[in-house]
Amino acid sequence: MTKVIFLSAIVSSLVLTGCSDLGVKPWERDVLAKEEMQLIADPVEAGLDDHIYFSKEATSGGRGFGGGGCGCN
Repeated sequence: MTKVIFLSAIVSSLVLTGCSDLGVKPWERDVLAKEEMQLIADPVEAGLDDHIYFSKEATSGGRGFGGGGCGCN
């Protein structure tokens, strides 16, 4: 019985501390703020893509999916 309690205590401590180190450290933010790390590398190209999408779909935003507005994915 003591082994079961000891084993469950070790497993629960591993589970609770497994995700405790998530996120960006303050000293890593300078690397992530560099221009080559941005999701949109060229803002002019992104603006043109938005304009084309808006012109075709008559809506703005929501560029995260594919397919047309007609329902014919």
